[in-house]
Order: sequence, then C-alpha cells, then structure tokens
Amino acid sequence: MTMDRKSVRVKIFGSEYPLRGESEDFTKKVANHVDAMITSVHDKIPEQPPLTISVLAALNITEDLYKEKDKSSQLVSSLEYEISKITNYLDTSINSTES
Repeated sequence: MTMDRKSVRVKIFGSEYPLRGESEDFTKKVANHVDAMITSVHDKIPEQPPLTISVLAALNITEDLYKEKDKSSQLVSSLEYEISKITNYLDTSINSTES
C-alpha cells in the first residue's frame, strides 16, 4: 500500500522550500530541526557565509545521528546478551527438571 506523499512548505534559515513526505507533521518536524541547527550554528559564528553555516549544521546533525546509532547498537547488543543469558538459564532449568 503506497501512501500519497503530501507537499508542505517549510521555512529553513529564512528561505521557503516545498517538500514532499508521507507525513506532513514529520516533514515539518524534520525541517524545524534543520532550521534550529542552522540557526544555532549561525548564532555562534554569524560572520560565516550561509553555505559554511549549512555544512557545519549538517555535520552536527550527522554527528548526532551516528551517536544515536552507536547507542542503539550498544543497547541491542546488551539486550541480545541478556536474552541469551535468560535463554540459557531457562534451558538449564527445563533440562534439570526433566531429569
């Protein structure tokens, strides 16, 4: 089932962009995050040209993404380890009651 991709106009760093996405709210949320990151970088180094500001904001967003991916991966590994321990415990318990 394909969903209609809705067009929505968003404002990022003073410019409007027509974007398409499956969810208007999600598209706006993403655009607001990008705008906030660009504005944050601009507030720290306002003398830089817009392209530099945008690249630095993109790098910050990507750094956050990779940190979250690493955290997620570590959490999955930890959960897999705990599930393995529980499975082994249950197998041992079941085998010992069958004897």
